[in-house]
Amino acid sequence: MSLTVTQTVPILRIFDIAKAREFYLDFLGFTVDWEHRFDGVSPIYMQISRAGLTLHLSEHHGDCCPGSTVFVRVTGLEEYHREIMAKGYGYLRPGIEKTFYGSMCLELIDPFGNRLRLDEALPKV
Repeated sequence: MSLTVTQTVPILRIFDIAKAREFYLDFLGFTVDWEHRFDGVSPIYMQISRAGLTLHLSEHHGDCCPGSTVFVRVTGLEEYHREIMAKGYGYLRPGIEKTFYGSMCLELIDPFGNRLRLDEALPKV
């Protein structure tokens, strides 16, 4: 039997759960699927998702490095951009840029230096 990949889930390092919730849930519109702590004082590990994109956020120092980039192919980028910009998030006002490879890209930088690059192909001319 050959290998089949059914899903890829990036893990992003976070340092402040309140800031992570403000960014990912309130601003970007993700929902929490589940949260885990070994006990009441342990770091959090959680899964969030929106529109087919699933991310793991971790306060555990050994899980991953801060400052990672996740590249995501999407459709509906301009509508999503309007949605998040209407929220008036004070720490980021991202714009959509055209890329050299024929797409539009919206780069979202979280409070911990991680980047989500949402990329939508432009119609071929």
